[in-house]
Amino acid sequence: MAHHYIPFANSVTDWPLINSLYSEAAGCRVTLQSLKKAFSQKLPTPKLWVDTEVDGLDSPQIFTSEDKGYQNYREYISQFENAKKIADPKFQLDPDKADVASFVSSVLRAAEAVPNVRWLSVPQLPYTPGRQRRKINKMMAEITGQLWSVSQKSRSVQLILPVIFAKKRGQADAKTDRNAEVELATACFEASRAQGVWIVDATLDDQEGIRDFENKRFPGIIKFHEELGKKLPAGTKTVAGPYWGLNLVLWARGVARCPAVGVGRSFQYYVPGRQPQSAKTRIALGPLKRLAVCSGLKPWLDESLHGLKKNDPAYREFATLLKKLEYLQSNARKQVAEFYQGWLLKLESVPEGGRAMTLYQDFSSAYVLGKNVNRLPEGEDVRDPSLIAKQLMVNCL
Repeated sequence: MAHHYIPFANSVTDWPLINSLYSEAAGCRVTLQSLKKAFSQKLPTPKLWVDTEVDGLDSPQIFTSEDKGYQNYREYISQFENAKKIADPKFQLDPDKADVASFVSSVLRAAEAVPNVRWLSVPQLPYTPGRQRRKINKMMAEITGQLWSVSQKSRSVQLILPVIFAKKRGQADAKTDRNAEVELATACFEASRAQGVWIVDATLDDQEGIRDFENKRFPGIIKFHEELGKKLPAGTKTVAGPYWGLNLVLWARGVARCPAVGVGRSFQYYVPGRQPQSAKTRIALGPLKRLAVCSGLKPWLDESLHGLKKNDPAYREFATLLKKLEYLQSNARKQVAEFYQGWLLKLESVPEGGRAMTLYQDFSSAYVLGKNVNRLPEGEDVRDPSLIAKQLMVNCL
């Protein structure tokens, strides 16, 4: 059976886990920047989707900031001709076609040189509310399509159009906003001659448990996928995420063909150059279908076991976590990746028409369990054990 999921490798440190757990994935998104730093590291086994991280030009700040993340990205992106112009908001409003063509050409040349590449990302900037980037994104898509029509690589390499929301929380909430974004994405898809679309809201961490997720934010993203999907040719490769659970919801509902997944971490997409804050060590609480901060979890697990029957599957899973907790402090990424792989394989084993109900039942069981155990320890971002499962559950069907 062909797998659908696509792991997102943000750096070479992700590659060993991909090769051990996700080697049979539908593909693996890698960055051109990480490939240049690979040296003798074994490449991911799945077919490679190379992304050149042009979306990091979202802010001209990358050329002035002393932040290490910006500095690293600036060093990488500056190899492409006119990169600084592409990041300039004034240039974006009235781009010069020759300058844009030089930039796109240099990006594609560098990506094409990667051996065994299967997919490439079309150079695109994140979408903004209003019309500021409509002209430059359409121009980059058109130039990509023109260059690709005469490229020898076009026979073996397909293009994927990134549709990235990174400027405003809830950018897909309102129908009028979605209409403009769907129109732009459709025009760029056609102009670029892409065969796939990757859609992600980089402002969304679907594990934050924010109140509007359930009835506004999640439904808005689902509707965007549905509305864009109606404009695209049948069979278009659509990639959703990475998120923790919303990617699975979109896939199970049939509005995305491939869920993008983090590799034991990074269940949110970060625009290049923007370094996430140092993350706390988290492990997967499988029965609750969520992550939890490892430190302080021992007393909580112990209390939870006293409230569960020994024949409850959750009891066995929590008991195993309690026993291995010290080991997991330094092996958390692997534990999360193993849990997530098992979850994906379970969902894939269900016939396509039954996946949404199966995922609903997963989250429903997690929600009921979460209502019957104590609040998670202080220091946890979302202490209600049931909340994350509930918000995803009500959007499954």
